[in-house]
Amino acid sequence: MQREEKVLESSIETLISRTQDLKNSIASLLHKLETESDSFTWPTVLDSFSLISSQVNTLSKILKNDKTPALRNLVLLPLLLQQDPDPELQKLTEERVPAFNHEVVPDYLRTKPEPEVELRDKQLLTRANQVQPENAQRQVTALNKIAGNLIELVSNARDDWESESGSKINLSATFSLADTAALVSAVSFGKALKQAKPSGLPPSPMPRPDPSTAQQGNIGKVPSGIKTSIKSSSGGAHPYSRS
Repeated sequence: MQREEKVLESSIETLISRTQDLKNSIASLLHKLETESDSFTWPTVLDSFSLISSQVNTLSKILKNDKTPALRNLVLLPLLLQQDPDPELQKLTEERVPAFNHEVVPDYLRTKPEPEVELRDKQLLTRANQVQPENAQRQVTALNKIAGNLIELVSNARDDWESESGSKINLSATFSLADTAALVSAVSFGKALKQAKPSGLPPSPMPRPDPSTAQQGNIGKVPSGIKTSIKSSSGGAHPYSRS
């Protein structure tokens, strides 16, 4: 008997630990959805769901393990009911259950659904049993056909998308994002542009002549259109020479 109690206690501790891990993963996913919805990507969501699924499978394997006692065969009886708050119970339930009183015991120790839920369940079962086997088989066949068509459509769309993505990857790029960004920066902000250095002294401007000075310089000069000839006197006697 003592050995069975130890096995039961160890199994319950393991289940509590795995359940707490599962709870933390779900809380983390909900927190990201509420606070990081803008930057939350679909691959991150898939990773979170994959983690939750693996934790659920682990918890199911522990429950189905041969070494785990059959919890459904055990009976939980309340030994003490009190109206005063219980700090240890508040800690275990994360402030959800302040006291183990007559109000919470029927809900937490319930082994059957609530009367309204149980009545609704019975109505659905009665309605399902009234369907003829032939009609039920036809409905199942039609539903399977619709599900098969949907799966085929999704598979074809996935194949087309993967082939299109592969063809786009194989195409050589005809542009460079880095060069485009550098060109835009150079045109807009002058980034990475070098200032041209002068080769020598800047050329001095040509002096403009003063019109009045030019006019005074031209006075007394023979116009260029008049020709003069000076003959040498060595060839003959001077006409006015003195004898």
